This record gives sequence, structure tokens and C-alpha cells, in this order.
Amino acid sequence: MKISNALEKIDELQLFIPAFQREYVWKRDDAKQLVDSLIKGYPTGTMLTWETANPPELKGPHKYDEKQGAVRILLDGQQRITTLYMLVRGEIPPYYTLTEILNDTRGLHVNLETLELAYYTKTRMENDPCWQNVTDIFQRKVRAKDIVRQLEAKGEIVSRDRDDLLDDNTRAIENILERDFPEQTIPAKASIREAIDIFYKVNASGVSLTDAELALAQISGYWPEARDIFKRKLAALAEEGFVFKLDFVVFALLGCLYHIGSDMKKLHDADNEERIRSAWKLLDEQVLDYVASLMRSHAYVDHTSEINSVYALIPIVVYCFDKDGEHLNDVEIRKLIKWFYYSQIRTRYVSQLPQKLDRDLRIISESSNPFDELLAVIKEERQLVITPDEFVGRSISHPLFGLLRWYLKSQGAVCFTTGVALRQSMGKKYTLENDHIFPYSKLKAEGYGIENRLKYSLAQEFTNRAILTQVANRRKSAKDASAYLADVKSNFPDALKLQSVPEDTELWEINNYEAFLQARRKKLASQLNAFLNDITETAPPEAAITLEEMIVEGEGEELEFKSSLRWDFREQTTNKKLEEVIVKTIAAFGNGQGGTLLIGVADDGGVLGLEGDYHSLGGANQDKFQLHLRNLLHESFGRVFVTNKIKIQFPEVDDVEICQLDIQPAVTKPLVVTVKDKSGQSREKIYVRSGNSSQEIPVHEMQSFLSERFPT
Repeated sequence: MKISNALEKIDELQLFIPAFQREYVWKRDDAKQLVDSLIKGYPTGTMLTWETANPPELKGPHKYDEKQGAVRILLDGQQRITTLYMLVRGEIPPYYTLTEILNDTRGLHVNLETLELAYYTKTRMENDPCWQNVTDIFQRKVRAKDIVRQLEAKGEIVSRDRDDLLDDNTRAIENILERDFPEQTIPAKASIREAIDIFYKVNASGVSLTDAELALAQISGYWPEARDIFKRKLAALAEEGFVFKLDFVVFALLGCLYHIGSDMKKLHDADNEERIRSAWKLLDEQVLDYVASLMRSHAYVDHTSEINSVYALIPIVVYCFDKDGEHLNDVEIRKLIKWFYYSQIRTRYVSQLPQKLDRDLRIISESSNPFDELLAVIKEERQLVITPDEFVGRSISHPLFGLLRWYLKSQGAVCFTTGVALRQSMGKKYTLENDHIFPYSKLKAEGYGIENRLKYSLAQEFTNRAILTQVANRRKSAKDASAYLADVKSNFPDALKLQSVPEDTELWEINNYEAFLQARRKKLASQLNAFLNDITETAPPEAAITLEEMIVEGEGEELEFKSSLRWDFREQTTNKKLEEVIVKTIAAFGNGQGGTLLIGVADDGGVLGLEGDYHSLGGANQDKFQLHLRNLLHESFGRVFVTNKIKIQFPEVDDVEICQLDIQPAVTKPLVVTVKDKSGQSREKIYVRSGNSSQEIPVHEMQSFLSERFPT
């Protein structure tokens, strides 16, 4: 389809964007690169369209009327088409509102002599007629001869070659409208569900959509109003200072329904619709507002801009959801807030978000004291105690500065200039800002400028910051710290103490600047640690290690992996010799200190499952597999030992079923295994664990082993 035709179809209400598509997210550089590729004739991707008389919910104000007949739905390529529409028409396309245009890419300029593309800058372009807005060229408001006349009016002589170059380049821009976007089409007979599945597959192999955005597209397929409903709630929360993207909603739904953060595909199936609607009702009417209120009233969080990762709120949302939206008691709130603070200062969710949510949400689901246990998880990775060294050279972007703000609010700290409590600042004039105590201009004169990286970082260290209201910060001059702090002390005697500023006046002199930093670091470390410790007592959990964690740790003296009971993955056939290996391993655990055998897990920890074994037993299921395994063990060790000393379970790991055998030590006599040698002769052998393998006891060590292990 030609670009000009695509834009005309949008104007004529023949080409639409489905409601499940995300907002316009391209940036200016993306728009510039697209136009550059089109000028040069480079490939620019394809369009995926679907012509249907049964369209899904559409973006924009237009409502489909069946009298229209079939309309064309743009499933893939909307970012490119939207970019071109804005650059060619100079307007936002009818299927978007201004709030859905996250970056306005209009106003791209081109140098018609060099074909360089850039956004307008006055110094470069104001007096150079060769720089023109591409929209004016597309709309033929500017032609090559106009450029020539403007150049000549400036006294320049335009040669024939230059005239031709300007004309050729202008036509190169205009001809973009005649370029084709290769179009892939979904058959008209496809259902909405099938069209969305194709949309998912097209995007799954690329990077254009996140897993959460793809999941939202699937949800919107079976619940068309979902995106708009979610956005209305997010807009209401944003009015209260809690700003989230749609991804947050998807993570919240996944966490509430499945207690995981990684497998977004669980939300794709239309069977989820009733559960998602029900979960959203509770989230919308109770949980999200309650969590926002908790953060504001107990954690002193007035805006999500103060949080380094809003996804730390997901475990809190899920915890409240699991309680059916009922209010928490004081102990629960205190533990929750304490964990939240540590999740921020120890950057729990800055990387590996889905995997960390998997672990944390499982704890929320399974633990009787989840936030104690979640805090212990953070402690495994980072120390909880804050040390003065952590402040050195750290700017206001460091997570500890966020904690400092919350701490100061909790203490009733006030603005140094107005005396207004930081916790109660109201209106835009009293928005909180961060100001240097020792003015940077003064520090720069003392050698703390950009010429010295280390000293510059000390000048910008957040221990050299006070928190003021915006109106106070605007009025504050670059006064020496000694005079500034003396005035604060005079006007508001407790203000310095409440913002943890050292009150030793010698430290306020600029030649003692680094001593001031050291003193405030020490004071802040002590006060912040006390603040966190005093929130509530948390006890280290006595939780057992999870199966997933055992697998990650790998094989050892008390843990063994076996790919299968009898299925040979290499030969893709049944191999009963493998059953002998299972028997040997169980005997070795029984003759030692006991242990766990996992069947369906490869040596490297890869989860293979039991399908191969089921196939080897004639398409058996779990019951038949367990019956076969028990018969094998009864024959090898007797019913008494198997019944009393072996526990058989079938847990799932990553949604794959495996077999777990927990073997207790034999008490009165060793487990003897009968095996056949190469000649077919039966021989009795005793095995025991040695490291992460099962070893046969040599004949010359047999008596010693038996007398020590089974002395009676």
C-alpha cells in the first residue's frame, strides 16, 4: 500500500487502530531515522492489516457501524504510520488524543541542500532558507524555487547545479508519499481471537512490544473495554500523585491471579476473562486506593517520582488483594513499610524484575510472615545496615536520598526559608525541591568544579542538600553556608536538627566543607538505621528452601538429579537399565544420611518432566508411573522400607511435573542392590553417597563400613 493511500484511508475512516494497541511511543530520533530511510530508499518494515466486518473495539471516538461493511484494521506498523501522518498532515491522527502521543514528533526539518534531518534550532536554521519543515514540503507550501528566491534575496548566487540539487532533494521528500509499505494481510474470515494471536506472534519475535503490552493486547481482545477502563483508573491515581503505566496494571493482575511476575502468557487465554474482571473490580474499588493511602500516610510517599521502582508496590498490592481488600492491622502495615523502604534503598526491582517478582510473590502466597521473609531475601544480597561510606559522592538520584526525604517528613522537618512543614506542603508553589547548602558557585571557586571529577561529585553529594519548598528555593540566593545556616537557626531554631544538619558552626565554613560532609554522613547513617529499626521488629524466617532453589544449588551429597526413570533421551526409546541407576541412587541415600532424588531433571538443572517416562509406559499418567515405581522399589528394598522411609511426590517446576523422592536413612541394616554383571551373573552390592555421586563400597572396606554405619 502506498503511504499516501494509507493516510487517505485514515482520513476517510477506512483504516483504524484497534483499542488494544498501545499509545504512540516513538521518539524524535525514531521519526528522523524513518524519514532518512525513506529518502534513501532503504527497507522500512511492513504493515500487518486485517480487513473485517467484525472489528474489535477501535481507538478514537469513531464507533464502528455494521453499515460500513468491512474496514481495515492496522495491527502492526502503527508507530510508522502515525509518525508519517503527523509529519505529512501536521496533525494528530483521528484515532489518537493528544494525551496518547507520548512524544510529539512533528516539526522535523530537512536541509534541502544536504538532506540532513534535525529538529528546529534557532541558531542553525533561522537565517538559512535551506532548512525547511518537512510538513511544509509534503503539503507543497514550500517548493525548490522558493528556496532559490530566498537565497538570492540574501545576495547569494544560485548556480544551475545548486538549483537542480535543491529541486531533486525537494522531490525526494515529496516522493516519499509514493513509497510502498509492503502489506501482509490476515484473511477476512479470521476471528478477533485469531487476529490477536497473529498480532502477538508478529510482535513476539521483535522488541517493539513488551510482554506486558502483548498480554494487554490479548486481554483487550476478549475484554475490549479493558484498556480504557484501566486508563481511567490510572488517571484518577495520577491525580493523587501515584503515576503508573498500563504495564503496572498487567503485573498487578498477573500477581493477584497467579502469584508470579514472569509468565505473561497466562493472561492470554480468554478463559481468564471472568477472573480478570473480578480481580480488577477489587483492585479498582479497594486495593489500589488503599495501597496508595498506606504509602502516603505510613511511608510518607507523596508521589511515585520519589520511588525508584513502582513495581515494589506489586507485592504489597497482591498481599492486600489476598486479604480480599480488608484493612491491615498495625503490625502488618509496619512490616510492609519496613520491607518497602529496604526494597528501595537496596534497589530490589531495578533489574531482573519478572524473576524477582516470581520469588517474592511466591513468598507472599505461601509464608505466614511474608514481609519478614522478603526482608531476609534482600539481606541475602545486600547488607541492611547503612554505612556513612554509602553517601560519598552520591547525588540526589541515589536511592538513599529517597529514604532521606521520607525520614525528614516523618520527623516533621520544615522548609528552611518558609517554615512550612515538608509533609504538609500544598500547591505548586510549595512543591518540594532540593537545594545546595553550600552553594555550588562558591564550591566551584574552591576547586570543586567539573575539572576535578572527584571533587565535583562531592559538591553534588546529596548530604550537601536541604529540602525546601519551591517558592523558597526560587528566592534563595547563593549566600555563604555559614550566613545561610545562621539565618535558618535564628528564624526556625529546630529546622537544622529536623533536617539532620550538623550545628557545629565551624563546619559551616567553606574550608571545612568535607568535614561537614563527613559529619552529616555519620549523623544520617545513624538516624536512618534507627528510623528503619524502630519501625517494627522483624524476625528471620524459618522457611524451608524451595524446590526451585534446590535445583539452582545443584547436585550434592543429599541431592541427585535423574533425567528419567526409564526413558533414554539420547536414543529416544525405553531403556530399563536406567531403572537400575535409580535403585542404586536410592540405596546410596538410604545407606548414607538420606537425601532427595528428583526424576525429570537433567544434570545441569534443566527441567525435563516425566512425559518421556509416561510414553515408555504406554502413555501412562502419574498414577501408573507411581505404581510402576513403587513396584520397582518394593522388589528392590521391600515394602517396609519403601512405606516408612521413602516419600514420593509429584511437584511442578515451571509448570512441568517431576517426581520427587525423599529418602530417609536405613536404621538396622544396609540396603543391598542386586545387579547383573556382563556375563549375566547376579551380584549383591552396597552403595553409599560420596560427594554428589553414588559409589560402590569396595570389598576390603565393607566390614569397616558396616561396623561403623550399622553397629548393632
